[in-house]
Amino acid sequence: MEFKDLEIFQAVAEHGTITGAAKELNYVQSNLTARIHKLETELNTPLFNRHRRGMSLTPEGKKLLTYSQQILSLTAEMKQAVQNQTEPSGKLEIGTVETVIHLPKILSSYIKNYQNVDLSVYTGVTETLQREVLHHKLDGAFVTESDFHPDLVTHQVFQEELVLISDSAANSLEELKEKPFLCFSKGCGYRARLETWYEDQNITPKRVMEFGTLETILQSVTMGLGVTFVPKSAVTHMEQNGLIKCHSLPQKYSTIKTVFIRRADTYLTTTIAKFIETIESNK
Repeated sequence: MEFKDLEIFQAVAEHGTITGAAKELNYVQSNLTARIHKLETELNTPLFNRHRRGMSLTPEGKKLLTYSQQILSLTAEMKQAVQNQTEPSGKLEIGTVETVIHLPKILSSYIKNYQNVDLSVYTGVTETLQREVLHHKLDGAFVTESDFHPDLVTHQVFQEELVLISDSAANSLEELKEKPFLCFSKGCGYRARLETWYEDQNITPKRVMEFGTLETILQSVTMGLGVTFVPKSAVTHMEQNGLIKCHSLPQKYSTIKTVFIRRADTYLTTTIAKFIETIESNK
């Protein structure tokens, strides 16, 4: 079994088709098909279910994917560990929740100082990002502080206040209790905080509406569609322009910390070490 076989297997598993994997890897489709068959023969088990819509993993394929991700992650880590220890280089894949107000400053500072790093940033909710860091899909992520998996280590980034926001016509916190709750999907730390407040107040929102982006949520709030719970720093300009009203909740619900997480057992490469240094210097 070669590392390339595992890379091909992983690409097919992620895309669900030979066509998609071939396009990503710049391979001829017949070559990928042959390598998958070779791997299945070598392991003496089918790794994929073939159907009209493409390919899906068998239970054995799912097991192999877990090991494949670990092996390829360790391989990449090994290469970085034996290369230049003073100048960061290579790929760095970072995740973040959408409301990290200091993120542009951190990224700009890092990229200016370390131009040999190929930096990619992905957005998501805290629960999803934690899972992707644990599964070696991301090198680290900016998330809302919570009870993390023991295999993760955290670095403090900053603390801020969450506020309940409504359109500018709202007059009191009491009337907002009847408004629809606009939020990200389950796993969002801000959503969890407001849900706790609702529960403690014995309130059941008449409607919960999930959105994919912060921009859409904020625009919907300004139009009176509902309320949401976000860092005050992310909406100060909207409040100053009279587009929304901010409503404070008790500190128990509103004080929140953003942290950077990474796996505790992975080698701390120069690339990620310098990224953490950049976070520290831009607090």
